[in-house]
Amino acid sequence: MSTETNEPNQDAIADEWAQALEEQAATTVDEGAPAFEADNIPVKTSSGGAQDIQMVLDIPVQLSVELGRTRVPIKYILQLAQGSIVELDALAGEPMDVLVNGYLIAQGEVVVVNDKFGIRLTDIVTPSERMKRLSRT
Repeated sequence: MSTETNEPNQDAIADEWAQALEEQAATTVDEGAPAFEADNIPVKTSSGGAQDIQMVLDIPVQLSVELGRTRVPIKYILQLAQGSIVELDALAGEPMDVLVNGYLIAQGEVVVVNDKFGIRLTDIVTPSERMKRLSRT
């Protein structure tokens, strides 16, 4: 299969995601939340000065969205087959957890753009909330 035939389709997909992100950014700004501007993010250091964050912006991290969890015995796993259903602890309509490198950072709802899943963040977890959640586990 030639990559040339996939490029226009990939461009269309990228355009649709860009449009969805622009709509989200416009909604966020209208609601009074600050828009994300990576070029102007200062980081406070212990000496009180601002350090440029640009040097860490390209470091890759693992972002994942968790639908739910369950605990089952190994014998149950060995019996799984195509069409098996695994019940999770999350309820339908409940926000999904957004994790970065395994740490909960936000919750959100599923969105679909051009037959691809995405997540719209509905709640950002504050550092104090993260500490509370860590102490409960």
